[in-house]
Amino acid sequence: MLKGKKIILAVTGSIAAYKSALLCRELIKAGCEVKVVMTDAAQHFVSALTMSTLSANTVYSDWENGKSWTNHVDLGLWADLMIIAPATANTIAKMAQGQCDNMLMATYLSAKCPVIFAPAMDRDMWIHSATQHNIRTLLSYGHRMIPVGYGFLASGLTGDGRMAEPAEIVQYVTDFYTESLALAGKKIMITAGPTYEAIDPVRFIGNYSSGKMGYELAQVCAEHGGEVVLISGPSKLTVTHSNIKLIRVISAQEMYQAADVVFDTSDFVIFAAAVADYRPEHVAPNKIKKKEDNFSISLVKNIDIAATLGKRKKENQLMVGFALETDNEISHAIQKLHKKNMDFIVLNSLNDPGAGFMHDTNKITIIDNKGNEVSYGLKNKRDVAGDIVDYILKFKK
Repeated sequence: MLKGKKIILAVTGSIAAYKSALLCRELIKAGCEVKVVMTDAAQHFVSALTMSTLSANTVYSDWENGKSWTNHVDLGLWADLMIIAPATANTIAKMAQGQCDNMLMATYLSAKCPVIFAPAMDRDMWIHSATQHNIRTLLSYGHRMIPVGYGFLASGLTGDGRMAEPAEIVQYVTDFYTESLALAGKKIMITAGPTYEAIDPVRFIGNYSSGKMGYELAQVCAEHGGEVVLISGPSKLTVTHSNIKLIRVISAQEMYQAADVVFDTSDFVIFAAAVADYRPEHVAPNKIKKKEDNFSISLVKNIDIAATLGKRKKENQLMVGFALETDNEISHAIQKLHKKNMDFIVLNSLNDPGAGFMHDTNKITIIDNKGNEVSYGLKNKRDVAGDIVDYILKFKK
């Protein structure tokens, strides 16, 4: 799987840098061609001569290596993958902010390839809110973080800041190349966020959805090689991955019209939006003034986007829905599953702390049309998105 892969191994100034020598050797054994970039600080822990000997290539550490100031550009174009291991808190901060004060950062900013990083720092630095913010920023760029214990510990990231072992990193990279193309050539439509149904020019009916679950699903699908169309209701979120086309809408009718255009050519469809069930029958042309003690609005039912498009579902299409419930969760979710012709439905309950709207976490149960039911623990929404995409890939086999 790794034979012939061109890899930049970037080494920063951490005591864990000695592991990079072992990692370089393992990557070479796996058939990779490795070129090493080091910071000056990294050379206090492992020598450039050692890394050059192991990689059988010149080590890049300053602007004069190779006698060309364009080395960072050339490396960025050459590589299939960039691995930053160890990635110190300082380098992670620079990556998040786009700072460029050494050869390693110049190479990073020039790289056209995927980036994987393995953090290495003490626990207090790791849990600091600034570090966690920077890591979330890098993940939003589409970068991958290698968790401690990958492939060995079921719990994954242990949360103490230690760098993953070389064998774990090689396993992660192998799995990355196995999984990263799993959705290549597949067209995926995802709806996300709320819809706003106008009452007058300044007021609307809506809900608390931020769109975060749908955006994370779009990111994970794009990272797996999928061509994603993300149809989003009003949300402060945005996208960075080049495989994602973002279409912004406001109302349920606008969301339906956008989805109607894309649906028939989509291989996978994920309805993650929290679409308003009703809209005002009449929208006032001017702001409604406060006059009467009582005021009522006549509501009419919105189109059920998932149920309507579900009637057109073809045999080769896969449809996934979401159900946010407050009571009789399982039975309501199963009803939606069959009514809307879904392959499986993702249930989350407002009765579970940390799940649903206004959270960075979610707790889900997946129910499919084959009678299977799988529950997951509370996780951040990016990991939840990964679980859902994994289920899609297994379901289609």
